[in-house]
Amino acid sequence: KLRVMMFCNKKKLLEVERVVKANDRDYNEKFQYADNRIHTSKYNVLTFLPINLFEQLQRVANAYFLFLLILQLIPEISSLTWFTTIVPLVLVISMTAVKDATDDYFRHKSDNQVNNRQSKVLINSKLQNEKWMNVKVGDIIKLENNQFVAADLLLLSSSEPHGLCYVETAELDGETNLKVRQALPVTSELGADISSLAEFDGIVRCEAPNNKLDRFSGVLSWKDSKHALSNQKIILRGCVLRNTSWCFGMVLFAGPDTKLMQNSGKTKFKRTSIDRLMNTLVLWIFGFLVCLGIILAVGSSILESEVGDQFRTPPFWREGEKSFLFSGFLTFWSYVIILNTLVPISLYVSVEVIRLGHSYFINWDRKMYYASKAMPAEARTTTLNEELGQIEYIFSDKTGTLTQNIMTFKKCSINGRVYAGEVLDDPIQKKEITKEKEATDFSSKSKSEKTLHFFDQSLMESIELGDPKVHEFLRLLALCHTVMSEENSAGQLVYQVQSPDEGALVTAARNFGFIFKSRTPETITIEELGTPVTYQLLAFLDFNNIRKRMSVIVRNPEGRIKLYSKGADTILFEKLHPSNEDLQSLTSDHLSEFAGEGLRTLAIAYRELDDKYFKMWQKMLEDANSATLERDERISGLYEEIERDLMLLGATAVEDKLQEGVIETITSLSLANIKIWILTGDKQETAINIGYACNVLTDAMDALFVITGNTAGEVREELRCVLKERESGKGQGRETVLPFLFRSTSLGLNHVPHQGLILATRHCLRASNISQVFSGKNLKSCMLCFKMFLDKNLEDIK
Repeated sequence: KLRVMMFCNKKKLLEVERVVKANDRDYNEKFQYADNRIHTSKYNVLTFLPINLFEQLQRVANAYFLFLLILQLIPEISSLTWFTTIVPLVLVISMTAVKDATDDYFRHKSDNQVNNRQSKVLINSKLQNEKWMNVKVGDIIKLENNQFVAADLLLLSSSEPHGLCYVETAELDGETNLKVRQALPVTSELGADISSLAEFDGIVRCEAPNNKLDRFSGVLSWKDSKHALSNQKIILRGCVLRNTSWCFGMVLFAGPDTKLMQNSGKTKFKRTSIDRLMNTLVLWIFGFLVCLGIILAVGSSILESEVGDQFRTPPFWREGEKSFLFSGFLTFWSYVIILNTLVPISLYVSVEVIRLGHSYFINWDRKMYYASKAMPAEARTTTLNEELGQIEYIFSDKTGTLTQNIMTFKKCSINGRVYAGEVLDDPIQKKEITKEKEATDFSSKSKSEKTLHFFDQSLMESIELGDPKVHEFLRLLALCHTVMSEENSAGQLVYQVQSPDEGALVTAARNFGFIFKSRTPETITIEELGTPVTYQLLAFLDFNNIRKRMSVIVRNPEGRIKLYSKGADTILFEKLHPSNEDLQSLTSDHLSEFAGEGLRTLAIAYRELDDKYFKMWQKMLEDANSATLERDERISGLYEEIERDLMLLGATAVEDKLQEGVIETITSLSLANIKIWILTGDKQETAINIGYACNVLTDAMDALFVITGNTAGEVREELRCVLKERESGKGQGRETVLPFLFRSTSLGLNHVPHQGLILATRHCLRASNISQVFSGKNLKSCMLCFKMFLDKNLEDIK
């Protein structure tokens, strides 16, 4: 039941749950859902003048000169004509208004371009071209390859087998890796049959509009049955359909209700640091002007009281009475008008002209020209240069930002034994190494990846000898992933990956003879050393930032049920059976060695399941999926229940190289005294290695100080000890540079696991350059660490 609240008899509804019926605009209109028109502009013709004037009067100088103009309209105190004030005031306000109007014009132009895009909508059993702004909730629309998604859709069917489709989410999360979405089996049967799609009358009950990109919960009711909906069934506005000829979707959220627009927020009035500085200067100047006016007004009153009446009678004195105080009051405002030139309104004019010139300098900068795409720099706002100049902190993700996000399989540890390989891009380097070590021969593997050169023949020998642990390790890599496979026009097997890490591991397994061939919603087919094997896919336990692992449950041809899992070692090691203690210790040493080389690591484990136990667990999972209350919590609890007593197989290590120019860029930013924070989900050793590789950490810094306190008091005490050492270092004639390592629990974040690090450098503490490492499970918690440290601990230390 849709629960809504009416406020003041207006047509605005507060949604708690959304109900949408397919192909029924009349039914959906009674809920008064938003249409698909978007607005990102700040003004319109009617609101531009009042809103823009209000924003401009937030500048102290503009408000002051408006007040001065009002004073000059009073004849008793005005000694200057009002033209002297209104001309520069109108000039400044007009220039700023023209600039703001131009910026907003381009926003309107962009909105109109988006709102007038064409989309194929199913209306009256026919596909018709409709503008995006005319699309309604409940409509069924058709998307074609490389086309933007018009609204948040429930995927119904696609051209790919089993209702699969691929989308690019770069406009939502910045990731260029393709994501896989899959329609429900019952709706994927609709295909491209227009008549069947026109008769589709399913009802979706789902969550209200929100800004959570990675979560969705709902239920589709159709043909007397209910089907649970998750984020994997939804295509969001802002995505682009890729590698899929066509797909059909049902509109659930439109326009401002889409997750893209829910995350965008309203355009706010921004005030730069220069604006704030000028406001402060104007206030000080105005204060000086007031003091000067008071002194002159007091002097004028004294003069009038002593000798003024001997020469003339002021015109504002009443007959028979002398008011020296009133005379001084009016004289004060007269001096405020006369001395108005102390407040430099021309400064604002000069600043606006300089801003405009700087924006053109950015556009003309040859060093910022990107030759490969013939793309010059483009300053979209005139205040860009001063905003860049005020940057003090840079927060950066590591993967895909500092690194190439191209993963290559480098090493692995299987059953306590390390197998080391190498991927070479430089032909000369490859030639030199092959003289010393013989590369693993993959020529017998017809579908191997030719760019992988693994210089450890012992792994291939273990495979040929039939080592069961090695086979199980590679089998897990070929089964536990979200990769999709397809054949290109040349008949070659091509993988579509959501994560480069998965692509590297699946490719490695492929080169060693365990080839992932295809998947359906119910099966996964791989080729094991030339023999095709089909596994029944019973359950898929997906990865998220809290679980930090993913698992699949499959039934092999012999009828045995196995759970294969891979994830962060700190999480997976907690799930191991006690019998793995020795192997766990040995594998931990290998992981530390891999991390010290800057490699990304994952632990690998499996578990055999009893058929009776699994059926009972599967029944509970089905009940949890169909639940409407605490659905995610129940599913998470069931995942925890079955992912235990695992048997450790080993670990993997992949490499993600730094992008070109990263080291030079970070060095230049450090010279500009900009503090750089790098967020990474790697192990501590990997994060430190990356820190040194990209010059966030340098050899000139002292040894890393590990802060292990669990309370703010303990942290402060440890920092005081470090600072005492620094003071003694100063006494020896040198200033030490102190790198720190902070854990999340050190700042009271006990709920945050020791996963995810932030490297930061050049934070000034008593004139010392300090490198810090914070721990946190996501960017938000890491920012909280940073804020808590600056707001509390720093002051306490001082």
